Amino acid sequence: MRILVLNGPNLNLLGKREPEVYGKTTLDEVESLLESRADELGVELEFEQTNHEGVIIDLLHEAMDDFDGVILNAGAYTHYSYAIRDAIAAIDIPVVEMHISDISRREEFRRISVLSDVCIHMVSGEGVSGYVTALDYLYCALKGEGETE
Repeated sequence: MRILVLNGPNLNLLGKREPEVYGKTTLDEVESLLESRADELGVELEFEQTNHEGVIIDLLHEAMDDFDGVILNAGAYTHYSYAIRDAIAAIDIPVVEMHISDISRREEFRRISVLSDVCIHMVSGEGVSGYVTALDYLYCALKGEGETE
């Protein structure tokens, strides 16, 4: 099983950007955390981060041929990128939407996700450990085992 973990704009600044909201864990540390869990599950992960909307779309298109599923933290694009939404809808693999902070408790504009209705699940507000929750959920979905607790 191969899963793409795709992080969008400003996530390269994890650990530095607004640590009171996003914590002090870096993106490299998130990737190490996920690799540990992936090893336990026997899953191969690939990590990508970009600040560019078009690159996210290209990576989603390419994922259809190379991966079984995607964990996507689209950052601010979550709230307005119909182009990313359309890319998710166009690919034939499951996507789990990931948010470090609880978007339902953020600024009004951040409470809306234009992606959620084309993703199989949303993880929000669990901090960086939510990436592991997203991986577990996607793993179970791909194995046909339902969601995890």
